[in-house]
Amino acid sequence: MANSAPRVRIAPSPTGEPHVGTAYIALFNYLFAKKHGGAFVLRIEDTDATRSTREYEQKVLDALKWCGLEWAEGPDVGGDYGPYRQSERKDIYRPYVEKIVENGHGFRCFCTPQRLEEMRETQRAAGKPPKYDGRCLGLTAEEVTSRVEAGEQHVVRMKIPTEGSCRFVDGVYGEVEIPWDAVDMQVLLKADGMPTYHMANVVDDHLMQITHVARGEEWLASVPKHILIYRYLGLEPPVFMHLSLMRNADKSKLSKRKNPTSIPYYAALGYLPEALMNFLGLFFIQIAEGEELLDMDELASKFDPENLSKAGAIFDIQKLDWLNGRWLREKLSEDEFLVRVQTWAMQGDRLMSGLKLAQSRVQTFGELPDLTGFLLKSDLGLKAENFDGLKKLDYAACLEIIREVAPALEALPDWTAEAIEAELRDLSESSGRKLRVMLPPLFVAMSGSARSLPLFDSMAILGRAMVRQRLKVADQVLAAATAA
Repeated sequence: MANSAPRVRIAPSPTGEPHVGTAYIALFNYLFAKKHGGAFVLRIEDTDATRSTREYEQKVLDALKWCGLEWAEGPDVGGDYGPYRQSERKDIYRPYVEKIVENGHGFRCFCTPQRLEEMRETQRAAGKPPKYDGRCLGLTAEEVTSRVEAGEQHVVRMKIPTEGSCRFVDGVYGEVEIPWDAVDMQVLLKADGMPTYHMANVVDDHLMQITHVARGEEWLASVPKHILIYRYLGLEPPVFMHLSLMRNADKSKLSKRKNPTSIPYYAALGYLPEALMNFLGLFFIQIAEGEELLDMDELASKFDPENLSKAGAIFDIQKLDWLNGRWLREKLSEDEFLVRVQTWAMQGDRLMSGLKLAQSRVQTFGELPDLTGFLLKSDLGLKAENFDGLKKLDYAACLEIIREVAPALEALPDWTAEAIEAELRDLSESSGRKLRVMLPPLFVAMSGSARSLPLFDSMAILGRAMVRQRLKVADQVLAAATAA
């Protein structure tokens, strides 16, 4: 593999809004392939059947395409190593798992979820990290056969060496050593016949001839498991490269609970994809001051995977704003600027949808900016006074409503006006709070005004990421007002 053109991949899980961290890892792999004349592959890792959806998969594809990334192979474009969805590869994995078991490197585990949870609670109480205690390792071959033939549910786990350490060389961190006693007996095959991430990851990377695996540093601790699986199967592992996590300015992990993290959010605010890629690409190159404004080809030419920083990649929104402003002023002609503005305003049909909703609420066109402007604004400039006089609700009551609604909407699988309305009606009923009392604070949180377009339609148009952020801002404003 080392002598062939490199093959790299991005393998997102379609379980939520596409994250800027996904774009960060995808961009590294894309630039790596572009720099070395290799292939960039997109694979959908949807082994989590309970959370993965085709809707989220499409969002991932759309977001990465918006970023300007193109893949040579993937679920939408095909390729010689498909299928490119793990859910469509289910029958591929079992023979590899059985080989590991037959060679004595894996075992069947019949422990129930209840038993495992009790085991973990006992370990936590003793101050130990929770990991499988090996109970089913002691089962005889006859016992295993009998229980399998009886139809007893079970998983397959991998065996871990009891002594020594796993040593490997990482493309970013250099020589790494992790003791085997820090590695859990990972489940390889779940009771429903689907592989876990770890098993599918290794098999797919092998069959798709992936030469270099570049991913976030949170996966560094999983490398010993992956190396063992490669070893148990008699396969050559790829080169591993673990990139520093994206972090907030305070060095905390970039999380949607703290800051906006979804790609659609930044698209909705009017950031240029070129500026976002420029911003992320600067983490992978060394440049002098004044050379920051770079397009994709320029990023690829300066890309140096041999000289990466282990320090956290700080997601500095002020630097992104600065870069985006420079792109708008220096990289776009007047005609291109006008086209981009029109494309942004029409994104997701939000302007047209908003205008249609406004028709029955205006007497003159001059009222439209005030009524519909919130659909396009980056910042509503929300203040506590905006919540004054809402059906005798004080700040604390408004805050309570916001905090009830936010997690309920976060868990909503479908993002439509009908689904949002149904969820809020259910929440109203379960909380004992009348819907007409619950909705006014949400109107203000979404639009900055108690007079606005229909709420459910507005939230659907704004999108999940924007609604999440506006509820978060409302929470902060109301929490400060309540404390004061």
